[in-house]
Amino acid sequence: MKTPVIALDADGVLLDYNAAYAKAWHKAFGVHPQERDPHAYWAADRWSVQRLEGPFLAQWKEEFDDDFWSTIPAIESALDACFQLVGNGYALVCVSALQPHFEGARLRNLRDLGFPIERVVATGPSTSGVNPKAHAVAALGAIALVDDYLPNLVGLGVNVHTALITRQPHGSPNVGPALSAVASTHRHLGEFSTWWLSGLREASH
Repeated sequence: MKTPVIALDADGVLLDYNAAYAKAWHKAFGVHPQERDPHAYWAADRWSVQRLEGPFLAQWKEEFDDDFWSTIPAIESALDACFQLVGNGYALVCVSALQPHFEGARLRNLRDLGFPIERVVATGPSTSGVNPKAHAVAALGAIALVDDYLPNLVGLGVNVHTALITRQPHGSPNVGPALSAVASTHRHLGEFSTWWLSGLREASH
């Protein structure tokens, strides 16, 4: 039988993008930003940083290079959750809305952290309001997608379990009618893994 595939988002599910954002700010401008709101969804709202324009904005964008995308720290509990899922017979694929030319950097990042993930699919961000991950999830034949961004869980088809990681609520885009179509919600990947596997155990009895 084919190994069932679970697709996992990276930033906010496997990797702590918000922590990496503050580190990049320090690298660019020599000052580590103070935390403004630990419950903010977006990194620019979590940290006390100014809105940038002109050459400062250009300097900031240069920080998001191959090195940045290959050195983001893991989210607590994510590594253990992945090993639990793999240990119970699932194959994990990271499906990220990252630009495709950073796909290799993202895979190196996950491997360096010890994640049991051998493949990354970088879809690029949405440019037309269409879910950029829908095609990748379908092509993988994934039975589930775990993501922290509600629009990425829309239009995946009835055979895909949609699991939303709620994480920091302030300013979160995870609101509105589309929430009613999400199959399950969890605070982090560890909670999803425990819930998913406990459901399998109950179904086997």
